[in-house]
Amino acid sequence: MTTTWATATATHCPYCALQCGMRLAPAAGPVPVEVRERADFPVNRGALCGKGQNAAALLAPGARLTTPLVRDVWDTKDGRGGRGELRAASWAEALDRAASGFAAVREEHGADAVGVFGGGGLTNEKAYQLGKFARIALRTATIDYNGRFCMSSAAAAGRIAFGVDRGLPFPLADIPRTDCLILVGANPAETMPPALRYFRELRENGGTLIVVDPRRTRTAEQADLHLQPVPGTDLALALGLLHLLIADRMVDVDFVAERTSGFEQARAAAMAHWPERVERITGVPVAQLREAARHFGRARTGMVLTARGPEQQSKGTDTVGAWINLCLASGKAGRLYSGYGCLTGQGNGQGGREHGQKADQLPGYRSIEDPAARAHVAAVWGVEPEDLPRSGRSAYELLDSLGAPGADGVRALLLMGSNPVVSAPRAARISRRLRSLDLLVVSDLVLSETAQLADVVLPSTQWAEETGTMTNLEGRVLLRRRATEPPDGVRSDLWVLRELAERLGAKGPGGEGGFDDDPETVFAELRRASAGGQADYAGISYERIAAEDGVFWPCPAEDHPGTPRLFLDAFATPDGRARFAPVSHRPAAEEPDTEYPVHLTTGRVLAQYQSGAQTRRVAELNAAAPGPFVELHPRLAARVGVAEGEPLAVVSRRGRVVAPARISDAIRPDTVFMPFHWAGPGRANTLTNPALDPTSKMPEFKVCAVRLEVLRLERTGEDA
Repeated sequence: MTTTWATATATHCPYCALQCGMRLAPAAGPVPVEVRERADFPVNRGALCGKGQNAAALLAPGARLTTPLVRDVWDTKDGRGGRGELRAASWAEALDRAASGFAAVREEHGADAVGVFGGGGLTNEKAYQLGKFARIALRTATIDYNGRFCMSSAAAAGRIAFGVDRGLPFPLADIPRTDCLILVGANPAETMPPALRYFRELRENGGTLIVVDPRRTRTAEQADLHLQPVPGTDLALALGLLHLLIADRMVDVDFVAERTSGFEQARAAAMAHWPERVERITGVPVAQLREAARHFGRARTGMVLTARGPEQQSKGTDTVGAWINLCLASGKAGRLYSGYGCLTGQGNGQGGREHGQKADQLPGYRSIEDPAARAHVAAVWGVEPEDLPRSGRSAYELLDSLGAPGADGVRALLLMGSNPVVSAPRAARISRRLRSLDLLVVSDLVLSETAQLADVVLPSTQWAEETGTMTNLEGRVLLRRRATEPPDGVRSDLWVLRELAERLGAKGPGGEGGFDDDPETVFAELRRASAGGQADYAGISYERIAAEDGVFWPCPAEDHPGTPRLFLDAFATPDGRARFAPVSHRPAAEEPDTEYPVHLTTGRVLAQYQSGAQTRRVAELNAAAPGPFVELHPRLAARVGVAEGEPLAVVSRRGRVVAPARISDAIRPDTVFMPFHWAGPGRANTLTNPALDPTSKMPEFKVCAVRLEVLRLERTGEDA
């Protein structure tokens, strides 16, 4: 029986990277706790969006999984085998089935044929333990996570320019104190509403807000200036603005000389992007380009913040690099109330990429190919450095290899906290890849579309039922506290990893290298593993987090104050200088043509979150956003002959989806928009292009070519 504690528990929202503070108080009825305001937490100051206000709904019976599930399989006369329906099972049966399946695949096909796919919503403890489990218990290099689909281009560009990646190098509270802010491809009014107050306060303080977005979003409506480029042309836009800073003598020559390198190469690239050329590429009028450059260039302080718009492109790293160039050239980096930042999306998108879920990283944001990093982490784990695998496949490459024949195919997969059937690009193909596996094991709190394909489903505890740390978009390490007990039959992911590790012959709890299921014990080991790395948590403890409303990394010692603001003295490069990116515009991987004449861009809506696996189970949120739609301009609607609410097919080279038309003059006439929260006939990611950025391996979610077909009878197609 579920019980609750007598007093309200201070904790954090389970959704976006703001990690808003809230309190959970005991409640009568099927939902064991109720969400209350927590006005003393500095990030949201009590404000919560509808998702946060309704977060406890998923704790109700019937909304979530409460028992392990397994799928019986058998041989048939034709040799193809058969698969039954998922059925309830004991934990012993489910774990034995998973562990024996992993061991069999490893024995027959090699260690790298067993894959691990994590999530940006896992706590730091889970992300750390999952990476350790992959490399020690499974001995596989095949691990990545869905954060690769979120902010990996910004992370790559930040590491190139500054030597380190942290979503924001300053607290959110600095935003209202800057003079000019350019927000590129971000819609916080819908994706993280409590953050919108910072942008409103900026304008109230006399600052200028410039929003870059192909759509006139709720955020763009708040702006002093809205630039509305063609999807996929953000790189040209940034280069054009840098051209104007140079041509109009708004470069901070002293800052460039003293604190940067590579300006001349960046200058040469920018000078090839004069305003009239940029207008032809982007569709943004020259007058608006000049106005934006003037506001930013003449401001005493300034910031550029990007989100998925410029980042989810096959040139996302270069695009973010070009926006960073704008900050560097104008002297708006490494100074108070100035700099570049990324609005991280997932709840632990920052911490999740710091401690070992990514294919190329070890804890502390260390490179898995660095001999010193391998030696340090191997010592913490109680193994030899040569026993650690090398870099593996990035997220889409991993998913695309599932079930493939030959030496490169992944035959078994452990998936935690992700739903790639909905969230992956070219999603119909990925769904088929998942079905072709010898073994799919999914740990989740709900029976997501991906879990429905699994051979073993493990019900995991939710945020209110477990303790653990998260790192928000500011680099602030926070403590989520357990506020209620989980239902009978539900276990934590840490417990699952411990049990699987023991069954696979790895070391049990009690000592270095073991797999403990106590989160504070795991965090203590994470601190040791991260010590000396870029994301150094060595000085952060549960006690400090609780006492200080979070601690900013790097924090190398217990007497260190933490680091709310990076780069004020030097950048984290070997010579302390920030590096310009010598980049030039290039087209999207797939441009419109006569067969597919319209741009498609994708994104989120206010009431839903990511793949919708959680929010689509909350009645209040579904009432506000009940299903997918295709947003298009009235001129485009008239051209194709569709009326408001009529079914409209959107077709790309990868598939075909159907959703109701939503006609709005807030979008460009050459572009349609679809939210990506739904499965089924309206699944936007059936259409999206998996073309990868060569550096970040980010797929090109934000732009592809489509055609529109008006329907009277709904008909859907799948990936060819």
